[in-house]
Amino acid sequence: MAIKNLSIRIDSVMLDKLHVVADYEGRSANSEILILIRDAIEAYEAKHGKIDIKE
Repeated sequence: MAIKNLSIRIDSVMLDKLHVVADYEGRSANSEILILIRDAIEAYEAKHGKIDIKE
C-alpha cells in the first residue's frame, strides 16, 4: 500500500483543539486524523455498504 500525502486548510483554533485531543489520546495529530477518517469511512460503509476500490 502506497502512502499518499494530503494537504488540508484548517483554522488555527481547530488545529489547536485537534492537538489537545490527539495529546489526550496519546497520538500525533496525523494519527488522530487517520483514526477520524477511518471511523467516518466505517460509519459510511455501515449505512451504505462496502466501498469497492479498483486498484
